[in-house]
Amino acid sequence: MADEHFAAEARSRSPEITGRMVFGLLAAFFAVVISANAVLVHKALSTFGGLETDSSYRAGQLFEREVALAKAQDAQHWQVEARVTAAADGAALLDIVARDASGMPLIGMDATALFERPTDRRLDRAVAVKEDTPGRFRGRVNIPAGQWDLVLELARRGDRLFRSKNRIVLQ
Repeated sequence: MADEHFAAEARSRSPEITGRMVFGLLAAFFAVVISANAVLVHKALSTFGGLETDSSYRAGQLFEREVALAKAQDAQHWQVEARVTAAADGAALLDIVARDASGMPLIGMDATALFERPTDRRLDRAVAVKEDTPGRFRGRVNIPAGQWDLVLELARRGDRLFRSKNRIVLQ
């Protein structure tokens, strides 16, 4: 008798599955799935863009020009050295020394410098460099620690004569 009493009591306590309950469970399940997808899509679109170049076709067209410029640069045997040091306030100080093949300072050059983030070009930082003595350029930029590509270019009257790209690690 007691067993029948417990079985009847257990049946009366279990909730009855209704159409509304099934609909609510399905709606909750799909709400969780849609919410997770929305978060993942937002994170995917707001982080790394995935593009190294805007147009692969255009980059291919410029390749031959870049090869010719690299050969002309190698023929000059210039000596260009760059040093990055940390300032007391956390900024990076860039010091560039440019000499010709005989060791004389390069005069009349315009220098540009760019810190490129290898993983996300949206974080690239241009450095305003100024010539303080013949063949010596200096610049300052606020930049976080990590891996960067330092791109240096020297030009005279708008014609690029030198370009280098080197991976550096800032502490």
